[in-house]
Amino acid sequence: SVEDTTLDPIIAARKPKPFASWSRSEDYYNEGSLMWLEADMLIRQTTNNAKSLDDFAHAFFGGREGDWGQDTYDFDDVVAALNTVHPYDWARFLRERMQASGQPAPTGGIERAGYRLVWRDAPNIYDRDRMAQAKNADLTYSLGMTVDKDGVATGILWDGPAFKADIINGTKIVAVDGLSYSRERIEAAIRAATDGKTPVRLLVERGGRYRNIEIDYRGGLRWPHLEKTGSGPDWFDQLLAPRRAL
Repeated sequence: SVEDTTLDPIIAARKPKPFASWSRSEDYYNEGSLMWLEADMLIRQTTNNAKSLDDFAHAFFGGREGDWGQDTYDFDDVVAALNTVHPYDWARFLRERMQASGQPAPTGGIERAGYRLVWRDAPNIYDRDRMAQAKNADLTYSLGMTVDKDGVATGILWDGPAFKADIINGTKIVAVDGLSYSRERIEAAIRAATDGKTPVRLLVERGGRYRNIEIDYRGGLRWPHLEKTGSGPDWFDQLLAPRRAL
């Protein structure tokens, strides 16, 4: 569960794991943010944007003027504060998303905001600029790895196509289809493999040993995008709008 990941900092006094995707790690940051996004969208929808998570923050964190003392709280206090903003089964909402295991991807807030998660064969603006700055190739959602500017594989996705081809962190991709490695060439090889006849062929080096490998992956290039659904209110715009005029 997401709640279990709050224990990770207690037991993580070690060097970085070679396969970080094998287990959850401090997911309360990203997944917690998505949970609160869903709560905000739910409040906005059901109150016709009259209220939002800002009202919860004011009620919960507002405190008392001039009081500098500690103010402890528990789960029930969070639920009670949410209910002052909009009556709902917040206890169940929070427990399902934070304490239950085996939950689906937390896209509820995105969908309530009028968007959906889709996959395309070109990077979104964020990934495009991030790869340009780092000079790497983020192939996490296709081959299941990131490759740095020198062709060295990093961030191997557990049980992904690269993992199954025995590529680990530090494996160097020397050539793609017989030509020296470049981001453009490995992306072209992934596109070509969608015909189901041509595997991704790589010459790799690890520990001074060279070998030819074939990655049987046919899903093409994949990067996440948010796509607007329908013509309803753009709740993301409402969320990101300035709180007061400058």
